[in-house]
Amino acid sequence: MSTPRVYVIHENPEWFPPLAAAFQAEGVPVEEILLTEGQIDLGAEPEPGVYWSRMSASSHTRGHEHSKEYTRAVLGWLERAGRQVVGGSHVLELEVSKVAQHGLLANAGFDVPRTTAVFGTTTLKRAAKDFTDGQDVPFITKHNQGGKGLGVRRFDSLAEFDAYVDSPEFEAPVDGITLLQEYLTAREPFITRVEFVGGEFVYAVRVDTSAGSFELCPADACEVPQVIAGAVCDVPGTDTAGAPPAFSVREGITAEHPLVQRLRTFLADQRITIAGVEFMETTDGRTVVYDINTNTNYNPAVEETAPASGPRSIAQYLGGLLAAEYQAAAV
Repeated sequence: MSTPRVYVIHENPEWFPPLAAAFQAEGVPVEEILLTEGQIDLGAEPEPGVYWSRMSASSHTRGHEHSKEYTRAVLGWLERAGRQVVGGSHVLELEVSKVAQHGLLANAGFDVPRTTAVFGTTTLKRAAKDFTDGQDVPFITKHNQGGKGLGVRRFDSLAEFDAYVDSPEFEAPVDGITLLQEYLTAREPFITRVEFVGGEFVYAVRVDTSAGSFELCPADACEVPQVIAGAVCDVPGTDTAGAPPAFSVREGITAEHPLVQRLRTFLADQRITIAGVEFMETTDGRTVVYDINTNTNYNPAVEETAPASGPRSIAQYLGGLLAAEYQAAAV
């Protein structure tokens, strides 16, 4: 067997360089397991080390339609062999299902958006009518399995929605589950993403939306009409000249903040040690938690001013687990 190391399970090599640099800086041996194709010998022992799964719910958008299934198979093999897995099978199932995220957050007492999950397309129009009580009020759609703002659209009337469902523009979700969700109005034009590593707070990111709305991918922000990854919010139209940066550290959110403390406890209860959790403060005084990202990425501009580094924190955390594995093996 090879020297124990940290193995990173994923499908998008474009996201890996900042992590590779962090592991190198921390002196932690690391190796990628790129699950776009390949094989495993089910009768063999997995290599010694710590395995970190950061499979993305949006992998199918990069032509890797089966990577999530590959990951399910590999994680099961690793876990049955007793290997230490960070972001294991239970975390993968949460990553690929906003229905599951919604249910766990609601059960833990967080304020979550009112949501209906619709299976298939034949009942979508009827479900939207039921969701709005037949009224022409704003609501949004999004995909159950996604990220990158997949399927997130705002509709201001049932007629507009019905026309979309019947049109070639209709974007079918990969798992057949479309979410209908209440339309939220932000108190100020930003949302917040709280980063945790090793179960501990790292920093909070302020995602500015004054120039419109953004797909919330810190590694590579892309503008999407009226969309913010897990939610849609109302923002005033403004001139983008002199606008604040899209991503910045939110100074007022610290480890002692009550919501951060609640989220820390929630993640510990769910055995999630690396994640970014998003929330929005609305005009009617709500603090709505709406998305859990277990394959979190980090924005370079934020990293320059943050009190700690996300990738370096991950390298330190996983390196510590690896060192503990060495010590246990030496006893």
